[in-house]
Amino acid sequence: MTATDGPSPNGGGPGDGPEATTGADGPAAAGAGPDGGSPAAGQDPVGGDPVGHRQGDTVAGVVRQWQAVHPGLDTGPMEIIGRINRCAALLQQAEDAPLRRAGLSRPEFDLLGALRRTGHELTPGELARETFSSGAAVTKRLKQLTERGLVERRGDTRDRRVAHLRLTDAGRELVDGILPAQLAYETAALSGLDAPEQGELAALLGELLAQLEGRLGALRS
Repeated sequence: MTATDGPSPNGGGPGDGPEATTGADGPAAAGAGPDGGSPAAGQDPVGGDPVGHRQGDTVAGVVRQWQAVHPGLDTGPMEIIGRINRCAALLQQAEDAPLRRAGLSRPEFDLLGALRRTGHELTPGELARETFSSGAAVTKRLKQLTERGLVERRGDTRDRRVAHLRLTDAGRELVDGILPAQLAYETAALSGLDAPEQGELAALLGELLAQLEGRLGALRS
């Protein structure tokens, strides 16, 4: 799913969050299995009328089980974080059809998208920060994209250890060709929510993300 750039997929999913994370194994809902599990019977991960909507979603069942085991614990956070993780896992299981047809992974498209939307050359380190990826993962993906003729590098005249990367004409055309189809695909994935609901959800997730970006370092220490 698009992450840091609002509706555009170019900000990347959390880079190496779900691959290493962002290879594509989304985090599982708490207690729902290490790989996010598979959709419940009758449940469509992209659209349709999921069974969970009528009978309570997967995380609701997990929460009830934990409440039975530890009735004194506050499971409120699990109801939010578990659902975010479960949604991410299901969306990743559904895969990104337009990207797959173009022979790209989501992390590779995130790199191409970062170069396209910023409009200027970026170093590998800057790309790692833009896509929330590790340096090693970015280096590997850039090698593949360079071999495909989608990205080209230029050496720094003052420091030979530094490389500057930009899209080739083929890379720019590929991004611009895929983006409308990818956004249409994501629109279909969100079609179960009407426009006001999507706006409210986006605002709440934006507020949560801003708080986590400011506080996560302190929480980890």
